[in-house]
Amino acid sequence: MNSSLRKRRSLKTMNPKFLSQLGLAMRAGKLVTGDEGVFKAIRAGEAKLVIMAEDASANTRKKFQDKCQFYGVKLMEIGTKYELGRSIGKEMRVTIGVLDGGFAQMLQKSQDNPAEVKHIDQ
Repeated sequence: MNSSLRKRRSLKTMNPKFLSQLGLAMRAGKLVTGDEGVFKAIRAGEAKLVIMAEDASANTRKKFQDKCQFYGVKLMEIGTKYELGRSIGKEMRVTIGVLDGGFAQMLQKSQDNPAEVKHIDQ
């Protein structure tokens, strides 16, 4: 088994409901993406939640963990940069800032409580 496959399996499972809600937040204009845009939203107090890909670089991970902790913004590390980008209709995205408290709460809840119906693997 190659290392990229092993790493992919170790990532948290992306909940389809979470991905759908993230896309909804994007269409509603309640997200900001990219390092600088997310940093600006955190500093301005506009970011209610920051979502970071689990395959982000160690440097990016440290910068966002420190910044979110300092400003008291919840940070979720979930999925890959490709999964996050695809869910919002973009190419890969390492960081996403959620600007609306309602969407932030909804996204956290959907990831904490996955769908009641489980897929059956054959």
